[in-house]
Amino acid sequence: MIFKRFQEDIDSFLARDPAARSRLEVALCYPGYHALMFYRLSHPLWKHNWRLLSRWISQLGKFLTGIEIHPGAGIGRRFVIDHGNSVVIGETSLIGDDVTMYQGVTLGGIAPSVDSKSQINRKRHPTVLDGAIIGSGAQVLGPITVGKGARVGANAVVTKDVPPGVTAVGIPARVIMPKNKQQAKNFVAYGTPAGDCPDPVVQTITNLRGQVEALMDKVDALERRLEESFSPEDEISDRKSATNDAKKPVAISGGCS
Repeated sequence: MIFKRFQEDIDSFLARDPAARSRLEVALCYPGYHALMFYRLSHPLWKHNWRLLSRWISQLGKFLTGIEIHPGAGIGRRFVIDHGNSVVIGETSLIGDDVTMYQGVTLGGIAPSVDSKSQINRKRHPTVLDGAIIGSGAQVLGPITVGKGARVGANAVVTKDVPPGVTAVGIPARVIMPKNKQQAKNFVAYGTPAGDCPDPVVQTITNLRGQVEALMDKVDALERRLEESFSPEDEISDRKSATNDAKKPVAISGGCS
C-alpha cells in the first residue's frame, strides 16, 4: 500500500512540474518527494504511538531535504512540494488531496511559545483543503482553513479563512479575485501579482483620489461662475449704497417727563 502511494506521489510531481522528465528523475532529484517519502514512513509510527522513532525519521528527512514535516500532520494524496527547501508543516496541520506548495511555505501556529502547555492536543495549525495552491514564501498561520481550489499568492501572510476558489495575496492576505479560467493565468506562485491583480486597498484609495479631484474641479467651476455673474459695477454700487446708509443721521427718540 505504501509503495503504491509512493508511486502516486511521483506521478503527481510529473503531472505538475514541466521540468520533470521521468519517474526516476523525480525519485532521485526532487527533495519535495524525498521529504514526503519520509513523512509517509513516519506518520503511521506516530499514529501507533512510536513517537520518538517517528520524530527521528522526520528529523532525518529534515536534515537531508531542508523540509520539515511533523509526523503528526495529516496529509492527503497527490501532495506536491515544488522546489522544496524551508517548507514547514506543523503538527496539527491538515492537508487535503491534490494540494501544491512551493518553497518557503509555513503552515504554523500563532505565538506557540506563549503558554505552550495549554496548546497541547489543540488544533493550532491550518487546514488546507483539496486542490489548493500555496505560493512561495507564504505564511499560513493559526487554526484557519484554506478552501478548496483556493490560491495563496507568494509571500502572503494568511491569518483568516480563505474561501474556496479565490485568490488571496498581500500582508495581511486579502481576497483579490475569484478563480476562473480567465483569471487563473494571473496567479503568481513565485513572486508578487501584477497586471490585472490590483491590491484592493490601493484601488480604493485611487478611486477616492479621483472623486476628490472631480469635486475640486466642480468647486473651481462654481467659483468662476460666481465671479462672472458678479460684475465690478455692481460691487461699486453696493459699496456706495452702504456708505450712504452709514452717513444718514440716526434719530434718537426719548426725553424727560
